Amino acid sequence: MLFKHIRQRSVGRARVSHAVAVIFLEFFSWGLLTTPMLTVLHETFPQHTFLMNGLIQGVKGLLSFMSAPLIGALSDIWGRKSFLLLTVFFTCAPIPLMRISPWWFFALMSVSGLFSVTFSVIFAYVADITEEHERSTAYGLVSATFAASLVTSPAIGAFLSAQYGDSLVVLLATIIAVADILFVLLVVPESLPDKMRLSSWGFPISWAQADPFASLRKVGKDSTVLLICVTVFLSYLPEAGQYSSFFLYLGQVINFSSEAIAAYIAMVGILSIIAQTLLLSILMKRIGNKSTVLLGLGFQLFQLAWYGFGSEPWMMWAAGTVAAMSSITFPAVSALVSHCTDHDQQGAVQGMITGIRGLCNGLGPALFGFIFFLFNVELKEMSPVPNPITPGTEEKSVIPGPPFLFGACTVVLALLVAVFIPAQHTPVVKTCGARVMTEPVSGGPENASVPASDEDNEPLLQDSSL
Repeated sequence: MLFKHIRQRSVGRARVSHAVAVIFLEFFSWGLLTTPMLTVLHETFPQHTFLMNGLIQGVKGLLSFMSAPLIGALSDIWGRKSFLLLTVFFTCAPIPLMRISPWWFFALMSVSGLFSVTFSVIFAYVADITEEHERSTAYGLVSATFAASLVTSPAIGAFLSAQYGDSLVVLLATIIAVADILFVLLVVPESLPDKMRLSSWGFPISWAQADPFASLRKVGKDSTVLLICVTVFLSYLPEAGQYSSFFLYLGQVINFSSEAIAAYIAMVGILSIIAQTLLLSILMKRIGNKSTVLLGLGFQLFQLAWYGFGSEPWMMWAAGTVAAMSSITFPAVSALVSHCTDHDQQGAVQGMITGIRGLCNGLGPALFGFIFFLFNVELKEMSPVPNPITPGTEEKSVIPGPPFLFGACTVVLALLVAVFIPAQHTPVVKTCGARVMTEPVSGGPENASVPASDEDNEPLLQDSSL
């Protein structure tokens, strides 16, 4: 009954703007903690900082890998809002513990991986309320919002931490996290049509109806979905490793100052927002979904190779612009897998994609750290080197960034796999009402998951779909 009441508390109809707000608030709150978390991590594990960071992220990623498909599949049965509230709550739950008990903070952060899969539910939410020709634009908007939150929040958090201390930053992040939870509870409407989910949580059902693994087995038999999943794994593995160490690499190997790193983050973030909104929309219309994915992977390959061989600051700035262009890959992949999946399995398939990304978030940092270790590239400090090494005092390596070249090799494999993904020119046959109801409703089965009236058309997508 509790979840039934949760679904009924909302304002208006489900819109992409609801998904955008949820993602922005969640990642903005965590972005504020970038500097304080590095400090607390170093204070808590002074001798094994990066080892423990890799272990925490590894456990969290593994748990996300196991739980994301299941949560996504369950949201296909009982609706998105309840699971959106669940994922946002548990993702934000560790935040206030950062200053109260760092050990409990990191322990809960690791375990929270079981529910820290908001993206899988959000993308399924968006799929419920958009037509197929709008979906890539909507996914790009959500991804751009994620990038926007990370452009602003780390700098704001670092400034407040330096001026007023970490406690204020943690308090502010906690307030924003609570606001996000209340927003989901009180404002966000349910997106999944009534006929596609069970009438209530107390309604008796058979295991055949509620078994989430049935959806996963059906999705797993789809060769197209499997090819997309392999592509995501091979392309996101180096991306996850890059995020874990790149800013330390800029500071200690390329000798970027703290100000230069902050400006670099802002530049890449702003360009990523442009790429995931304007550029993505144009490419999807001009060259199609699959070609957009291949182009994004091409940008990523070029970027990683440049990071690997680049030894001068200007090379990093130039490669950063290419990195921003490569950000079109994830929303394009999410749109592609959404187009080739039945409406009643959007949560399951988006959960598989999110779960694979979670696994990469655990494996990527450990892999990059191990390769840095093999090639004697030491990233010891929590901040850039105070006194940069002047040219000539140390012989520069032929390959300054070996892990990035390894990442480029995995992206080559991702490109080879992606070539075999069939292009979806026409929508596949949908089976929206197959699980719970077989009786059609007004509007016909082909309109089961799209707005039923002009009032429900997405205002955020109108201008971008011209």
